[in-house]
Amino acid sequence: MTKFDWHGAEISRATEIDADYRNTQNVRRFLTGQCGPDFKFDRELMAWVRGGAAKNMGDVADEWTRRRERG
Repeated sequence: MTKFDWHGAEISRATEIDADYRNTQNVRRFLTGQCGPDFKFDRELMAWVRGGAAKNMGDVADEWTRRRERG
């Protein structure tokens, strides 16, 4: 299986987070498009992303939105 290119490949909500996941500008563009211009990475979200459970980029966008709504 080829490694996903987090820098240049097209990211969709179905893109699975893998062991080689990186917070690239490409990822930031995708999440800003999904979550709005206020999107920012934070330590808690990154700990959740790397938490071990299988997830995809749609899950990440939805989790950021949930956290934002909770305040």
